[in-house]
Amino acid sequence: MPKLSVRDLEVKGRRVLVRVDFNVPTEEVEGGIRITDDTRIRESLPTIKLLRERGAKVVLLAHFGRPKGKPNPKYSLRPVAKRLAELISAEVEFSPEVIGDQAEKATLQLAEGGTLLIENVRFYAQEEANDPDFARQLARLGDVYANDAFGAAHRAHASTEGVAHYLSPAAMGLLMEKELRYLQEELADPERPFLVILGGAKVSDKIGVIKALMEKANVFLIGGAMAYTFYRALGIPTGVSRVEEDKVHLAEELLQLAKQKGIKFLLPVDNIETDEFKAGAHSRNTTLLSKQRGITDGWEAVDIGSATIRLYETEIGKAKTVLWNGPVGVFEIPDFANGTRALAEALARSSATSIIGGGDSVTAVKQYGLADQMTFISTGGGASLELLEGKTLPGVAALTDT
Repeated sequence: MPKLSVRDLEVKGRRVLVRVDFNVPTEEVEGGIRITDDTRIRESLPTIKLLRERGAKVVLLAHFGRPKGKPNPKYSLRPVAKRLAELISAEVEFSPEVIGDQAEKATLQLAEGGTLLIENVRFYAQEEANDPDFARQLARLGDVYANDAFGAAHRAHASTEGVAHYLSPAAMGLLMEKELRYLQEELADPERPFLVILGGAKVSDKIGVIKALMEKANVFLIGGAMAYTFYRALGIPTGVSRVEEDKVHLAEELLQLAKQKGIKFLLPVDNIETDEFKAGAHSRNTTLLSKQRGITDGWEAVDIGSATIRLYETEIGKAKTVLWNGPVGVFEIPDFANGTRALAEALARSSATSIIGGGDSVTAVKQYGLADQMTFISTGGGASLELLEGKTLPGVAALTDT
């Protein structure tokens, strides 16, 4: 990989300023906040463990929530420091100051192998503005820099991009390294057939990804509400299903492009439709017989149907590499989750390299207890999409070249 790795750093006795992604889901409980999913904290552990074992003074930077550029106790990282300490079975010191003499003093007083978490960098508006002076002040907290926050790597913020200009060397952490290996290197020349499953609500969110992957993929399986914009482009009735009217022409272009390139671009051949968007509502499996028979007038499609599941399972079974981004139905409602679950189970059975590209598809795979049967699960939703589009991630570009 063309960027320096944290493995290559001389860290003993040095302060390593590590940008991590600790933006974890939480809920308010009596007496404070409870972390409901600590996956992002766990994903940072290999880098933290490596640095501690090598005698580094580990200084962690992170953001949490949207405090809008000013201190807000609701978005304090203190509960994260407590959870991290439990996970590494060691004390994690906490600095309530983000920049300034007290924060710097706390880093200098750290013992070798010690860990310090700095308060939420988004308590300062200068963070998201990528203010150079703020980045310089953050740089005073370390001797070298490592970015392990792939989920924030597509943001040119002071702690993800700016600080790398003032601390050298600047390396990628182990999680960042893994994300780039699977989402960039592995897909540069994937083992074929290479199959892409795309779901979610909007075609507009995935246009760049579809166009970029059409240069590589052999098969596309389309699901979720985005499928109905393609239906509209083909003249198939969509009922009251969600359609991006202003993107119908783009859907037409993509279908034409797939045809020109000889790519198998599959849309649902049947759907689960409902007359009311809620759990327990009346729903049924409707087959697409012709352009005259699509989604029933006044009904809404909420999942792929049984014939589509069989069709998609067959394609998954033939693939050698599978990239999945976005659920193929409203999986949050159990009645409409059958398609997403079936594809997740098909992937778990498959011998293909399976890459889950962030967002709700990750949530679904975990919800069904199948995460450990996937080859790789990305921690970055927006970052993974931008990388798959072929965009340069500011948080990666700023790191030291090898």
